[in-house]
Amino acid sequence: MKKRCVSALLILILVLFTACNGGGASGNARGIKVPAIGELNQTGYTETLPDSYKKASTLKSKVEELTYESRDYARDNAVIERTVYVYLPPDYDENDTETRYNIVYLMHGLGGEAGEFFKYPETKNIIDNLIKNGDIPPVILVSPSFYCENSDTEFEGSINDLRYFHLDFENYLMPFIEGKYHTYAEDTTEEALKASRDHRVFGGFSLGSVTTWLEFCYDYDYIRYFIPMSASCWYYGTYEDYQVEKNADFVENLVESEGLDERGYFIYHTVGTNDWFGEQSYQFSKELLKRNTFTPEHYVFYEKNGGKHTYSDVQEYLYNALPIILNDILKRDAANKDAAFDRTTSIKDVVNYPSFKDFGRLLFPLDDRYYSGTRLNGISMVKCDEINSDTTVEILNTLAKSADAGESVFFDIYSDEEKAQDAEKADTGIFFLRGKENSKTAICVPAGGFTYVSALADAFPKALELSKQGCNVFVLIYRPGLRSGAEDLERALQFIKAHSSELKTDSSDIELWGENAGEEIIIRYNDTKK
Repeated sequence: MKKRCVSALLILILVLFTACNGGGASGNARGIKVPAIGELNQTGYTETLPDSYKKASTLKSKVEELTYESRDYARDNAVIERTVYVYLPPDYDENDTETRYNIVYLMHGLGGEAGEFFKYPETKNIIDNLIKNGDIPPVILVSPSFYCENSDTEFEGSINDLRYFHLDFENYLMPFIEGKYHTYAEDTTEEALKASRDHRVFGGFSLGSVTTWLEFCYDYDYIRYFIPMSASCWYYGTYEDYQVEKNADFVENLVESEGLDERGYFIYHTVGTNDWFGEQSYQFSKELLKRNTFTPEHYVFYEKNGGKHTYSDVQEYLYNALPIILNDILKRDAANKDAAFDRTTSIKDVVNYPSFKDFGRLLFPLDDRYYSGTRLNGISMVKCDEINSDTTVEILNTLAKSADAGESVFFDIYSDEEKAQDAEKADTGIFFLRGKENSKTAICVPAGGFTYVSALADAFPKALELSKQGCNVFVLIYRPGLRSGAEDLERALQFIKAHSSELKTDSSDIELWGENAGEEIIIRYNDTKK
């Protein structure tokens, strides 16, 4: 059974609004359009928080106080107890295991404490009214603390504690909260928590903003969205020893080395124009905006005109940021609503997908020694670069859409008699990604070091791009080995040429694509034809 998300009705509203307005921004009860991520101006000013949103709502949400076990990572690793406060939206039902909620973690500043955000009644009222007015879907908010028992809340002690908070978040806080409440994490394993990163937000004010930047530096695998408010990244240095270029270099290198552009991330960085703590935010933002890495779909910088260093300013930042971020989640969920697979789909479910019949297994290495991971966003293969999970999902959904429509997406290249004589030939064939009818044809031969076939890592991504350009593309699943691979390539070419009329492909001049082992197989095949 598919899990029901709280935003089903809002998704419908969003889709209808988009259809009527030509896409892009989504509407809300404020009578304005909430700009879509990627279409936001990269810099600008926050929209003023209306007084009506600060007033108590009729909605019956609640805030719970909880304690959980953790460790004092900043000192002696001793087992300690921490406190956390959790906002639960109206109609939250602990017995309803089908409904799932996005989750937002919010961190306080210097000298603050767990629940700091809810010490100000207006914060809860604003969230209630955002939900009531349809600006955001129902959401869970968490207000923890980076302080440990008996922590020094002066500046130096605070910096020491916040630098270790990511360990509490990964090992204790996140598993505790998301094991108790109904978020998008299927369970509290590391794999499941990483798989649900697209539904998780982390924000913070002042030193909580510093913590937010460090969460980006350490926990990008778990969190897609970040709201640093009124402070900058202190991966290197602190308040009086700020190293702007070094911090910008680190963040930029992190984005590039971890492939975060492709995996997705978004930072809504904000500060008040009269914030005494804001100069570093301006310096850091200016440095980031100079670099081509940080496009509007990944990083924006917004100011509150006249804003100072107070929680009333933070409330305006949340009023602006949460609709943008949570509507982006709605938009992506709506786009994926009818898709067969998403990033969290298990490999087992792909292999057993009904329309893939008995060939789903050939999408992955047959010998599990050559790959690891159980879900699409966690798969890796031996001697392969990082596999882009979004591309993998797109490939598999492209095949599933065609197969569900009754189109053949896989062809055997050997007869039953030939497979009976050589059992390894049962593990061969060609997958087909259609382009334009009677357009040119190509075959992509995967790598794999002649020990396995790494189709999803290299051949399928090329095939997908070629098919988008109109080319009819086949991906060869061959018997690992130079000689056997060349034989399978020859048989695939014979099959395609013999069936070009029914496949509606132009097989007069078939292009061959391959790297590493795939390239050597192509060379071996060509040599046999000379």
